[in-house]
Amino acid sequence: MSLLQSFLRENTTLDVCARDGWFYAFKKGQSGPGCDSEASGAASNAPIAFRADMDALPIPETICLPYGSKNPGISHKCGHDGHSAALCGLALELSGMETARDVYLIFQPGEEIGAGALRCRDLIQEKGIAEVYAFHNLGGYPEGALVYRRGLTQPASEGLKIRLTGKASHASAPEKGNNPAGVLAGIVQFAMGIAAKFQTSKQELDSTRSCNEFSAVGQEKPLHLSAIGQEKPLHLPMRLCTVTGIRLGEGDFGISPGEGEICMTLRAEVESEMKAMEEAVLTYSESAASDAGLGIKWSIHDYFPETRNHDAPMDKVLEAARKNKMPAIPMEEIWRASEDFGYYLKICPGAMFYIGNGEQYPALHTAEYDFNDRILKKAVDLFAALI
Repeated sequence: MSLLQSFLRENTTLDVCARDGWFYAFKKGQSGPGCDSEASGAASNAPIAFRADMDALPIPETICLPYGSKNPGISHKCGHDGHSAALCGLALELSGMETARDVYLIFQPGEEIGAGALRCRDLIQEKGIAEVYAFHNLGGYPEGALVYRRGLTQPASEGLKIRLTGKASHASAPEKGNNPAGVLAGIVQFAMGIAAKFQTSKQELDSTRSCNEFSAVGQEKPLHLSAIGQEKPLHLPMRLCTVTGIRLGEGDFGISPGEGEICMTLRAEVESEMKAMEEAVLTYSESAASDAGLGIKWSIHDYFPETRNHDAPMDKVLEAARKNKMPAIPMEEIWRASEDFGYYLKICPGAMFYIGNGEQYPALHTAEYDFNDRILKKAVDLFAALI
């Protein structure tokens, strides 16, 4: 973060405004407010913002790069360094431009865990920002192409951790303890099967359920979606539950363990559907733990809302691509990875779009990946056109 701030202060004319664990750079419009003033103005020259994430991943750097990570076990394998570089490039462009509107460049931490946007999004209302944009680099598409999707573009997700507590004993006398292995196995089977069993079409749901309840698999009582703000039958085109970790004992052949833990990621198109899956998994787990005489605790981690684009800002993105002679490719299916940019879009019109790395480019979150610097100018040109 300090490197980015230093670069902007030394090489651009933008104001750099530090906040707690993040910062933004500011370009004053011809008739706009200062860095700490309250923003105002008509829609034609209302403030605009662009967001870059700047956090890394717990993946070792295995590629020999002159700019490679100096921190063991940590590297930019999602391209957030490239996203930040693109905003620095935009700052260089802005230094030589006159703008009719105020421009804010938000450098955000914590995207990978869904926490950064919550720390930064108050700036949107504080400064009266009327539009907000971000991009992500994406493999599997032609290099330099704009990739876009109207409406829902990335799903909601959360991490669910369930911990079971029983009693350890000698492996020769398991009846003297309470090993949670059987309950853990049941939770695994339930969790892995629930997403597929929730894949019910709207027509089937209408014909088999009343409009305010959905009976989850393995539940004796119907799951009332009205209790979580859902009054109508759900459309359920994508639900996914991925078991990401299981821990039970240390593998010592003489000990029957008394504690166990399971971690899973729940993913759905909207938060209410995701929470319905969570409720079903927890209801099953609590019932199974109670029947087995086990203690149970659970917690939610890495919570992401869905990312849903607004039509008018997306129209502007497509027009900016046309002016820059960038091919525009519609994304037929949502990108299943979650993105906390959705928090901004809940309070401000805007759009998340993507720029292709190349059809055979290494995938994100892999050791082989490094941000494709050749797409940087494409991102800067699109942002400048949006201003």
